[in-house]
Order: sequence, then C-alpha cells, then structure tokens
Amino acid sequence: MDTPTHDSPYDLLLDTAVRAAWRAAAVIREEAGTPSDVRDKGRNDFVTDADERAQAVITEFLRETFPRDVILAEEGEAAPESASVASGRRWIVDPIDGTTNFMHQVPPYAVSIALQDEDEIVVGVVLDVPRDELFTAVAGHGLQVDGEAVGVSATESFDAAFLATGFPYRRFEHTDRYLEVLAGILRSAQGVRRHGAAAIDLAWTACGRFDGFFETGLNPWDVAAGALLVREGGGRVTNYHDDGGLTPVFDQQVCATNGLVHADLLGRLAPMDDVRL
Repeated sequence: MDTPTHDSPYDLLLDTAVRAAWRAAAVIREEAGTPSDVRDKGRNDFVTDADERAQAVITEFLRETFPRDVILAEEGEAAPESASVASGRRWIVDPIDGTTNFMHQVPPYAVSIALQDEDEIVVGVVLDVPRDELFTAVAGHGLQVDGEAVGVSATESFDAAFLATGFPYRRFEHTDRYLEVLAGILRSAQGVRRHGAAAIDLAWTACGRFDGFFETGLNPWDVAAGALLVREGGGRVTNYHDDGGLTPVFDQQVCATNGLVHADLLGRLAPMDDVRL
C-alpha cells in the first residue's frame, strides 16, 4: 500500500514509519499462531519472540534511514523515564501494542510508531495488523485511514457516548477507586469497551468509532502515535488534570475524546486524578 501524503515536510519521515510498520507486520503475521517463547517483564507484562523480532525490523530500518535519530522503544531501546522533551528527533516505537491479545490470537493488536521532534509529536502511525488498516497523521495536516481523510465523532451528549478504557493489569492498589469511577461512567454513557490495545483505542477514537478513551499506567510507546491521531482527527487528548501537550504521552494518564464530551469525561475521572500506575 502506498504511503498517504499530507503535503508536509514530514512526509518522508511518515513514509519511513509506514514502511517500517508494514515490515514489522509481516514478521508478526509470520509468528502468529506458532509456538513462541514468552517471557515475563513484570506481572501481566509479557514479551514474545514476535515483539523482539518486530522491534528489530523497525529499529534497524529507522537507523538505516535516519542514523542520527534517537529511538525510544518498548523492548529495551531506552529507559521509559526518558525526559519528555527530546533533543532533536526521537522515534517512539511499540512493535506490538496488545501483546497479550497477540499471544492468544485475539484481535486487536497493532504496530505503533511516532516521531517526536523536540517538544512535539509530529508523525503518528498505527497499523492494525489483523485488519490491515493503516492510521496515519502528520502534525497540522489531519488524520487519514488507508489514505482517506477522516475525523472524530459528532457525539455531544455523554449519555450517547461510546467509550473505551483499559483495566488495571500490572498494579492493583487503585483498583477499587477505578471500579467506582468505571461504575459511574457505565451508568451514564451508552457503553464502554476494553480491547487491551491502547493504540487501537486511540485510533478508533480518532476516526469516530469511539467517542472517548481513558486509561492510566500507559507508557509513551502505547500513547504517542495514537495521541497525535486523535488531535489530527479533531479531538482532544489530555491527562486527568486537563494538561495537554506532551503530558498525556509521558504522564501515565490519558483522556482522549472527540472534544465534545471531554469535560464530562474529565469530571467523572476526577477521583483518579492522582493515579499514574
């Protein structure tokens, strides 16, 4: 598939990210359904041979094309506590977002690649591997899905909002508070779904399938590309304090919506505003 163009100076970088994502997807498909070495990184946090092979394909291609760029990736390319503002350009890579889904061959799972230029995310690519669906954005040039311009939903009323979330799965000290917040949202919204792949939830919010998404405990590689997709689709992305910019990417809190239901969702998330993990 040809890379979408956005008439931007970042189009060459977008093309590189898209090509890297498709190469990684080929590896992931090759590994799908075959026995794989699974290792624990922490409680309910896994890495497979497919993650490592896909990441190697991505990072090798990025280094060949842009050898001076820094790479922040899930499987050990840089420490997750890296400063939020990069010096120059930094690629933020998740080779398989939704590894547990992939391990069980339950969609969705995706390749997520973003480019950060100093204090701004400027390129975002999310490739839904099982669906062969490509989401791309360049800062200031809108959102495309498989090359077609799309945007967020027009839902205005929270009682009509169709939302996505992620459950706590590594640390559970805040589970009771999360469940109380979730119960209030369930009573107010049209529906809530949990897919286990934040990049997909953000991409589907960006293109109007969901009206909003919220989760805590996410890493930069889970969020960076998807956050740009939502913004370029016309939506809003903040943490639970309504701080925008890079904060949601590096703050372990993300609230992403079509913008119209953002204040309502933030109000319901207020009891969780001090929770990061």
